[in-house]
Amino acid sequence: MSNTYFPRWRRVPAGTEGVVVQPDERLSWPQNIAMGAQHVVAMFGSTILAPLIMGFDANVAILMSGVGTLIFFLFVGGRVPSYLGSSFAFIGGVIAVTGYAGTGPNMNIGVALGAIIVCGLAYTAIGLLVWWINIRTGGAAEWINRWMPPVVTGAIVAVIGLNLAPIAAKGAMGGSTFEALMALMTVFCVGGIAVYTRGTVQRLLILVGLLLACVIYALLANGLGLGKAIDFSAVASAAWLGLPHFSAPVFQVKAISVIVPVAIILVAENLGHIKAVSAMTGKNLDQYLGRAFVGDGVATMLSGAVGGTGVTTYAENIGVMTVTRIYSTLVFVLAALIAILLGFSPKFGALIQTIPGPVLGGMSIVVFGLIAVAGARIWVVNQVDFSDNRNLIVAAVTLVLGAGNFSLQFGAFKLDGIGTATFGAIILYALLRIGSRGRESQVL
Repeated sequence: MSNTYFPRWRRVPAGTEGVVVQPDERLSWPQNIAMGAQHVVAMFGSTILAPLIMGFDANVAILMSGVGTLIFFLFVGGRVPSYLGSSFAFIGGVIAVTGYAGTGPNMNIGVALGAIIVCGLAYTAIGLLVWWINIRTGGAAEWINRWMPPVVTGAIVAVIGLNLAPIAAKGAMGGSTFEALMALMTVFCVGGIAVYTRGTVQRLLILVGLLLACVIYALLANGLGLGKAIDFSAVASAAWLGLPHFSAPVFQVKAISVIVPVAIILVAENLGHIKAVSAMTGKNLDQYLGRAFVGDGVATMLSGAVGGTGVTTYAENIGVMTVTRIYSTLVFVLAALIAILLGFSPKFGALIQTIPGPVLGGMSIVVFGLIAVAGARIWVVNQVDFSDNRNLIVAAVTLVLGAGNFSLQFGAFKLDGIGTATFGAIILYALLRIGSRGRESQVL
């Protein structure tokens, strides 16, 4: 490995298609650009869906996803391939503190932005601690796994989807039978893409399903007059290039206390990303764990400062790397630059705003459900033993706290269901772990 901060990115020789391209290698520039564009398409569906569900400006979210990816690239020295997109972990907290109704711009966005910045600060502090531990002992990953084993992280991730389920159902039902049926049609579109397609189309199921549902909606509403027609006048009048609508943060203790616990979830997501890329490339990337956390945290703070969503490493882009076996970090620099260019296009933002509400409601059902199942998948992949009563109790209590939105209020400090479940899972596991150790020593 090079002793320089950034790799030297050795050019992969022509005629070696199909081989694994490591993070410190590169393809020809035309191939790099094509791969960067593919990563933009991969993250696109989820990165625009999250801000729309929260009432954020999609242009700002896309712009800051590109900026955040470049920040991450700088902190890890270009040695960890990753794209940072809008995090769904913030949705429950943002809706709770802003009272967002699900349509149009979020008028209380400032309160959420201030809390997102503080969450990013907490995440950065965790990253600095992990960075320091890695320098001193090299055992940061083991330390995190000890406090957040798969039974805990799986329960926390599942809770996000379960906590948001009522919001998804309400948005899908809409105000008429037609809107409810179109939401269900959206679910069928995504499900059909997921099951009956292969290759690139299947990997882009969120984006392709969204487009298909919009086409069907337009045929029924604009063509047959069965519902509210999609209005494209704003798209026609919007400029091709221009500044997005930035927003200023407002700092409130109650909002901060609700959203800051999301930092724990981001740690779990980023840890999983590093582990996955390490396994795929055959390189141990644990030494970059703290730097990755800091990069993600700083990117989240900067995004919140201008009106963007919190960001996280994206599983969609891991999927692209898995299929192509191209892990060159330069590809993500180009993807980030393409995203930044899209962020400065008001016409692109106006097009995003034409997505019908029932389609967004149906997409919310799918996405929130997938988040819940992703938590269960963590248990399955890591073979969590539920015959162990400690694991059983931790998972059971965490799920009910989150799904039931169990909240705690300490003066101005408030934990909503996701926050209570997050800290509850970590603390409960630690206490039961200590108790089980004591019992085991008595038996011996």
